[in-house]
Amino acid sequence: MAEKDKIKELVKIAYHALDEKKASDITVIDISGVSVVADYFIVASAENIRQTAALSDNVEEQLGKAGYVCRQVEGRAAANWILMDYNDVIIHIFDKENRLFYDIERIWRDGKKVLDVEALN
Repeated sequence: MAEKDKIKELVKIAYHALDEKKASDITVIDISGVSVVADYFIVASAENIRQTAALSDNVEEQLGKAGYVCRQVEGRAAANWILMDYNDVIIHIFDKENRLFYDIERIWRDGKKVLDVEALN
């Protein structure tokens, strides 16, 4: 599988892992044209800190089953913003208050919102 295809597969698996555990307002942003940090950001909201932890656990479990290894996880202790670094894909899981405060979508507005994750190819 080509590298770009693996990245898109990772995005799809992470998206479905978040959706499976009822994350809200899941947004995928293609930042490949505006940053060398990563190709995609995935941003999701949780109702409370227990859910942020459950979301990150499910993402890590589902991606691990598919052979993807998380390079680094930040924020698990406080669980109001968990950042999961999968090299080309960065996953941000926020509680609602911190998502509004940090407003990742505004900061990365030059990226392209992916409207249909299943259409990634």
